[in-house]
Amino acid sequence: MTNQITNKEDPHYRFEQGPIRPPSEAESLLLRVTRNCPWNQCTFCGLYKGEKFSIRPLEEVLRDIESIRQAITGIETGELNTENLDPWVLASSRNWRENGMKSVFLQDANTLSVPPNDLIVILEAIRKNFPEVERITSYARSKTIAKLPDDDLKRLASAGLSRIHIGMESGSDRVLTMVKKGSDKETHILAGKKVKKAGIELSEYIMPGLGGAKNHKEHALETASALNQINPDFIRIRTLALSDRSQLATDVENGNFEKAGDVHVAEELLLLIENLGGITSTILSDHILNLLPEVEGVLPQDKNRIIKVIQGFLELDSDEQMVYIIGRRQGIMGGLYDLNSQARRRHALEFIHANQVTIQNVDAFADELMKRYI
Repeated sequence: MTNQITNKEDPHYRFEQGPIRPPSEAESLLLRVTRNCPWNQCTFCGLYKGEKFSIRPLEEVLRDIESIRQAITGIETGELNTENLDPWVLASSRNWRENGMKSVFLQDANTLSVPPNDLIVILEAIRKNFPEVERITSYARSKTIAKLPDDDLKRLASAGLSRIHIGMESGSDRVLTMVKKGSDKETHILAGKKVKKAGIELSEYIMPGLGGAKNHKEHALETASALNQINPDFIRIRTLALSDRSQLATDVENGNFEKAGDVHVAEELLLLIENLGGITSTILSDHILNLLPEVEGVLPQDKNRIIKVIQGFLELDSDEQMVYIIGRRQGIMGGLYDLNSQARRRHALEFIHANQVTIQNVDAFADELMKRYI
């Protein structure tokens, strides 16, 4: 939930934090630079529906930085005055300090929409107030980056922007059009290359399952093709899961989109990994939505091991696959190795028996369980 708390001394200023951040930024200070998403039309996302995009005034962002700095100074000196300090500033400061104050994440969905000169002021303020910071990161849209001059991206890199997270989702133009991503394969490739050229680390997010049952093969092959041309530093897996607020969930109900089940998504992921080549990316499965967290490693040396993980799941008989799917979607099993845990198997089997889960309906149960993590 978005935090907006009025400052007691100035009712017009609010310290803000947005609703999301990447799992890899769990220890980062969350600094809200923009509100919501400027595109906000992707059919698989319900997060910002009904919310208006805006860029926060520069002076407010700088004031957030100053508020955090003052709070941390007070904590360290033992002279913290909480009378006019809102609780979110205090909580954020304490949490960030406990985590080492090494990274900052700029919110919300597309910070690169901020004019470069203003963003550089923010980056420089972070570096000045917190010289121990090692990484400053942000989400961005491919279409926004594609329009930015290379010199501006290099200036942002020099000012301290060290990593950009891009939601590629798919390399298939058919899939991207279907889900109203607002970008195409060519733009994804162009933007990814521009980020790398600027000397900024690049995380590309891919979404297994987004092609549905109909376009799963094209989705896998075209996504692999785009990644091979970009060679991002990180390829992060985010399996499709649909909240009830998303348009794609309505499309499923209306029969306009056939969602692929976990076994078919694993087959799709295998096809994608098999077709990655000539790149040195690190593959990460760092989200609870992913069925197989062991699908991680550095290319090319870990490719065969990753493939064997997926094949290991696909070679299980249907009953074992069902036990693992329910165990994983309940949060009981942390990976395929937990099939060897009698206690975890028992918990999964108890759910299966209590809810009359079968091979025929396991995907429907899994979809409901996954909604808890969106």
